[in-house]
Amino acid sequence: MYSGIEIWRIENFKPVPVPKSSCGKFFTGDSYVILKYSNQNSEPLASDMCCFFLALTTASKSGALRHDIHYWLGKDTSQDEAGTAAIKTVELDAALGGRAVQYREVQGHETEKFLSYFKPCIIPQEGGVASGFKHAEAEEHKTRMFVCRGKHVVHVPFARSSLSHDDIFILDTQSKIFQFNGSNSSIQERAKALEVVQYIKDTYHDGKCEVAAIEDGKLMADAETGEFWGFFGGFAPLPRKTAVDEDKTLDSHTTKLYCVNKGQAEPVEADSLARELLETNKCYLLDCGIEMFVWMGRTTSLDERKSASGAAEELLQSADRSKSHIIRVIEGFETVMFKSKFDSWPQTTNVTVSEDGRGKVAALLKRQGVNVRGLLKAEPIKEEPQPFIDCTGNLQVWRVNGQEKILLPAADQSKFYSGDCFIFQYSYPGEDNEEYLIGTWFGEQSVEEDRATANSLASKMVESMKFLPAQARIYEGHEPIQFFTIFQSFIVFKGGLSDGYKNFIAEKEIPDETYKEDGVALFRVQGSGPDNMQAIQVEAVASSLNSAYCYILHSGSTVFTWSGSLTTSENQETVERQLDLIKPNLQSKPQKEGTESEQFWELLGGKSEYASQKIVREAESDPHLFSCTFSKGNLKVTEIYNFAQDDLMTEDIFILDCHSEIFVWVGQQVDTKTKLQALTIGEKFIEHDFLLEKLSREIPIYIIMEGSEPPFLTRFFTWDSTKSNMHGNSFQRKLAIVKNGGTPVLDKPKRRTPVSYGGRSAVPDKSQQRSRSMSFSPDRVRVRGRSPAFNALAANFESPGNRNLSTPPPMVRKIYPKSVTPDSSKLASKSSAIAALTASFEKSPPTREFLIPKIVKATRESVDSKPETNSKEDGMSNRIESLTIQEDVKEGEVEDEEGLPIYPYERLKISSEDPVTEIDVTKRETYLSSEEFKEKFGMTKDAFYKLPKWKQNKLKMALQLF
Repeated sequence: MYSGIEIWRIENFKPVPVPKSSCGKFFTGDSYVILKYSNQNSEPLASDMCCFFLALTTASKSGALRHDIHYWLGKDTSQDEAGTAAIKTVELDAALGGRAVQYREVQGHETEKFLSYFKPCIIPQEGGVASGFKHAEAEEHKTRMFVCRGKHVVHVPFARSSLSHDDIFILDTQSKIFQFNGSNSSIQERAKALEVVQYIKDTYHDGKCEVAAIEDGKLMADAETGEFWGFFGGFAPLPRKTAVDEDKTLDSHTTKLYCVNKGQAEPVEADSLARELLETNKCYLLDCGIEMFVWMGRTTSLDERKSASGAAEELLQSADRSKSHIIRVIEGFETVMFKSKFDSWPQTTNVTVSEDGRGKVAALLKRQGVNVRGLLKAEPIKEEPQPFIDCTGNLQVWRVNGQEKILLPAADQSKFYSGDCFIFQYSYPGEDNEEYLIGTWFGEQSVEEDRATANSLASKMVESMKFLPAQARIYEGHEPIQFFTIFQSFIVFKGGLSDGYKNFIAEKEIPDETYKEDGVALFRVQGSGPDNMQAIQVEAVASSLNSAYCYILHSGSTVFTWSGSLTTSENQETVERQLDLIKPNLQSKPQKEGTESEQFWELLGGKSEYASQKIVREAESDPHLFSCTFSKGNLKVTEIYNFAQDDLMTEDIFILDCHSEIFVWVGQQVDTKTKLQALTIGEKFIEHDFLLEKLSREIPIYIIMEGSEPPFLTRFFTWDSTKSNMHGNSFQRKLAIVKNGGTPVLDKPKRRTPVSYGGRSAVPDKSQQRSRSMSFSPDRVRVRGRSPAFNALAANFESPGNRNLSTPPPMVRKIYPKSVTPDSSKLASKSSAIAALTASFEKSPPTREFLIPKIVKATRESVDSKPETNSKEDGMSNRIESLTIQEDVKEGEVEDEEGLPIYPYERLKISSEDPVTEIDVTKRETYLSSEEFKEKFGMTKDAFYKLPKWKQNKLKMALQLF
């Protein structure tokens, strides 16, 4: 995505482009209109393009363009220039298709959205085009003073009387910049003011001047404080100031609705504000005090819209409310803030943005000489989101029962029940340290008592680990991609095992539908592949089928697999994998949609109509960041536009809303009591639905602590991990950056050894260890692994005595041709050597201090480097190498003569674009030539088949052959 800003200044009633070098520089005597555009597909627009209106043009995730038009009025601008800017705003909106939100910005009282385009601030310069301004660069530096109020930076007279205890002031002298922190200012305000100091230092001093922080009430305690007060003739107490009466009036203003008729605003009498009051052929004013909204019906003319804008200007002028914002909205494109002013606003679908409107934007930019390639193409939505989490970590799962949690064996970790609640702990290799995710999963039919217990126990686990882990709250049916990636193979059975569930159905006299292996059960199989597949038990009736999915149906020893007409070969292969977990010992009867047997329909109770479209999950939308204030159960939020990592303050809590999930980010300096309320804050946010987007109450909530940000959060930012690991409060951190000229490089603190919640030792049992798939080729590149639950379940049916009948046994291969009989002693020594080599692969990992071992990321350098070994080890290595080479020579030709066709690896792997058909998909490796087999696996076929079955599968998974 590329974005930029184009600016015009009003000169002689016409918009004149402002050079790129002057972008962000405003003069107090002028009026401006600016176009800020962003496009997810196009290349950077032409550098010499400068525009007239302050309009924001964005491409959302759906590909639709949005426009926000702003016009900025300097405090000394003329009425004629201001009026011209207002009129041109309406004209620009009409030219772009009539769907923009338009803002009037007054110097010193700009909207936060406007200021977010020019971070950290705008500092208007004196003068203007009408007064023949001079270039500030040509003048000598003059001492000046600014006050920082929120995100506004206002020039104030260089005098003691300008100072106060409530605000932060910046004194810019020739050789040093002083920041005076009023005693009533917050740490966050002081930290934000330092960004302005940095901007002044870089812009007006070429980054070469000293910076000093002065604390209000410090008197003459140090040299810098004395130097600061010396500019004012010495220290003297500052007077206490009270709130401005105008501010009090605006805060207490009653919302009023006016209808504009022939340029006049006429009050609309109504008991309550409702959408039905607004007629599509009229314009209205909604006066909310600090905001004045102009609502323009879709069928109104351009002149009527101009007239309504003029009426809004007159209404504010008559009441001397120059600080109020005027915000114009078009019917069908109202802002969340506007709709929130009404007692009722119907939920409607978004108005479709036509390609015609997109074309008008492109045409306007093209006339200005802008490269608009790609602007007319909306970015396609990715069908399968990326997990942004390493899946080669370690997993533990507990089922909640009463007030306790029961640790599940590895074989059952992926078996969940809809009537139960579960807690999981997952650790995985992070950027520098082991990362942790602790989460709760609530089944659809689980009882409230179990949910409360799960939340409490999970919170205690997080707290006991000093809030290092990320925490997740997940409901059945709303699982995020990260969850499925962790489990990889996931099964949800009907019913439940907990006492709470059993008691609930007994009290309500509800039949117990808990899954039974010998009963009738139907599973919908879904997912994108081996590392993301699920089997969800549904009602065993025909109406549960869907042409877009595959299903498993079983009754006792009878098993059917059903493939919908819209499924692919990959979907059908996923069914086979899930079948091996649900019914590993039985041969299935494949059924294709339209050719089902009578027995199949009998088990489902007869034929019935069913769906043919995939189940749509909540889609991720453009993220919105909010700062939060939570007090006495009340949550207040403020949206931060065009957010960046620097907006996250260590003293505060922030919420990132992506519609399909929300993240609650908690700063290190937040007190422990508030940290424990983070989940409640997230639930309150969803309840209030501040963006009026109809958030589901069951979307995932993540609690993220500063310094432990996972990649599935940091992907929304340009992230610098050193910033979140700095010490001190926000002000102290940024002061260090400003004084040192950059972010200091810090050693990250080592993560503490996690607690074993299963009463286990610090090193997990081998059965609990996460499977790490490694390619044993000479390069030893680490690849994605499989979940321990999958491996444990797979082990149940991979033993020779417990084989899935649908999977043929491996072919018995002759190591040597009949005409070649090796010396028995050589064969024995060779076998022992290979056994030694195999044993080296099977050695248990050394004891580590972590409960869950951290993966060591293999690199080419680390693999190529040879550790020092003794002579015996060297001898064994050489002997194995020699024997392996002899083995290749002797058996290479025989392996190719086993009667199987030979195919290249690129056609055999699961993700192949040209897959081979009519092969045994469970034994893909057998179709490789001996040369390519050796190249991919790093060993011969004979050595491979002597490995344990689980190790064979791990190697095959690493190469996408399983």
